[in-house]
Amino acid sequence: MMPGMVYALGQGTGPLKGVKVVEIAGIGPGPHACTILADLGADVVRVERPGGNPLGGGPADLLTRGRPSVALDLKRPEAVAAVLDLVERADVLVEGMRPGVTERLGLGPEDCWARNPALVYGRMTGWGQDGPLAHTAGHDMNYVGLAGVLHGLGQDPARPHFPGNLLGDFGGGSTYLVIGVLAALLEARVSGQGQVVDAAIVDGTAHLATMYAGFLAMGVQQERRAASLLDGGVPYYDVYETSDGGHLSVGALEPQFYAELLRLLDLEELPSRDDPANLPAIREAFTARFAERTLAEWTEHFDGTDACVAPILPMTEAARHPQVAARGTYVERDGVLQPAPAPRFSRTQATISMSPPATGGQTREALEAWGVAGVDELIASGAAVQA
Repeated sequence: MMPGMVYALGQGTGPLKGVKVVEIAGIGPGPHACTILADLGADVVRVERPGGNPLGGGPADLLTRGRPSVALDLKRPEAVAAVLDLVERADVLVEGMRPGVTERLGLGPEDCWARNPALVYGRMTGWGQDGPLAHTAGHDMNYVGLAGVLHGLGQDPARPHFPGNLLGDFGGGSTYLVIGVLAALLEARVSGQGQVVDAAIVDGTAHLATMYAGFLAMGVQQERRAASLLDGGVPYYDVYETSDGGHLSVGALEPQFYAELLRLLDLEELPSRDDPANLPAIREAFTARFAERTLAEWTEHFDGTDACVAPILPMTEAARHPQVAARGTYVERDGVLQPAPAPRFSRTQATISMSPPATGGQTREALEAWGVAGVDELIASGAAVQA
């Protein structure tokens, strides 16, 4: 939130307007999940340690956008009591600590349900709440690797390549946490009882690979890289370099799209792709042809066609592409280019309600807006910090 802006409950405009969420601040997938909830209109209050996260913070920390920051020292009983006051008024709590940590703080599920039996308690971890690795550290590639998914990624037969932390933290992690929280929230509104949502990155990432598990069972997927239909094993679903060092994505899987690709490449004389023996020659021909023109020239050549060819663009260029720009997929707010809320809604369109705040920037405002008593005393004692 920029200087001069005032926080108030109910700023969100999306379909979750009125849903109240307490976020015990962590890093990575937990904050991303709460960003999604805030983008969709939920009233989220982010409870952070005084001083904030050494790995983040500031106006460009987009994983903290859309909600106020309350700085509380959870080693102090009065601060824990303040969180429980928030919980009493909330629909959801999200935390991403190792198993057992919130229980030791006095903020575990049972502590919270004693104040609010209908609370949905979302837990975000890598390994899950149980199992032999539950209490050990890890990061995205560890979870994705053990889930059986990283092994097949990339087009290099010699070694796998990992897609940043997109697949585990945000694909198998925060996305599944949000799905679980929303499902449990619907159920709680029928039963009147909350429950724990145990969102483990290893579980969610494995679930993302459901189609590949089916392909393995059918014998059409190989457990090696660049050997199957969607991993660069065929020349008509791969990446090709252009004359200026750019790259194109080619995904002409269906016969009619492949025929259009061949026509636009003027390569209709190539042998049938149905014979695996012909695939190396097809790949060689594609490689040579794409190397004849620049990325911009090929982009214009394929624009508006059904050949399933698109340029591979860095984020700042992608934001300017006519399709992405027309959709408003990226927006600029307070000088920071960032993804707009997704998905879209026809009636309750989501918006970004706040820019990323300073740690503790709304401690007083948010606690008072949520109806927590004794805020002045909390700040005076140091249990809460107002930036």
